[in-house]
Amino acid sequence: MTIRRQSTELARNCPVSTVASAASKKPQQIDQRTLKLLVGLIAIFLANVCSFFAVSAIDSISASYVEGGWARDFFVGSLFAISAFLVAYNGVSTLEKYISKIAAMAAMGVALFPCDCVNGIVEEGAKLSGLTCGQLDAMGRASPVHYVAAATLFIVLTIFCRIFYKRAKDKKHKEAILRMRIYATCGAVMIASIAFMATGSLLHTKFGIPRFTFQGERAGLIAFGISWLTASKVLPGLSSNEERLKLFKGKTPEGPVKPVA
Repeated sequence: MTIRRQSTELARNCPVSTVASAASKKPQQIDQRTLKLLVGLIAIFLANVCSFFAVSAIDSISASYVEGGWARDFFVGSLFAISAFLVAYNGVSTLEKYISKIAAMAAMGVALFPCDCVNGIVEEGAKLSGLTCGQLDAMGRASPVHYVAAATLFIVLTIFCRIFYKRAKDKKHKEAILRMRIYATCGAVMIASIAFMATGSLLHTKFGIPRFTFQGERAGLIAFGISWLTASKVLPGLSSNEERLKLFKGKTPEGPVKPVA
């Protein structure tokens, strides 16, 4: 009898809102849009930063590996970061969840398996850094893993453009329509860059374009970055107020401005 009276008094003295708010508190998780923002920014700047830190005019972004120094560190570090963010990204569908993991493994493959560089200037940079150009596998052959991983990564990222396009098309408001056009353009640029580099490789020509492979890779990466930056919904003109990613909240009862998870 005494126990029942004490529990009744406790329930009366404890506000329902306080109990509900305490029960509803969950560990904060990083927003999927934040992952898109981070991936997009890294992709947009990857090629130019690697080129800036390289000691020579690299003919491909992957040649940053044999350049050594900051070029290699930024190249490998950026791909590891992209891979980690893609592992964490699940999207809103089962397809997105699984292909993001494929893209993550592909990004890791590009970073861990160096390209078979034959550019004379890159070879000189490799000598300065103490590396050998044309890394070989256990059987003494140039490993094809780098090229397979790079092709897989670009193809999967093009599929993401298609997914983002269809999702924006279903929403139909003016900001979504603008995003839809950006996704279509980015997807077309990525497909064109893949086809362009593949054609040049098969025909053994650079079409008279200096640093042919580098230019194709940079165009594809920037298109990929723009599509993910757009999908992050952080830019005011490309997202409605309801769907926009707000990096900072206003004042909260607990104190000053806090970053959104």
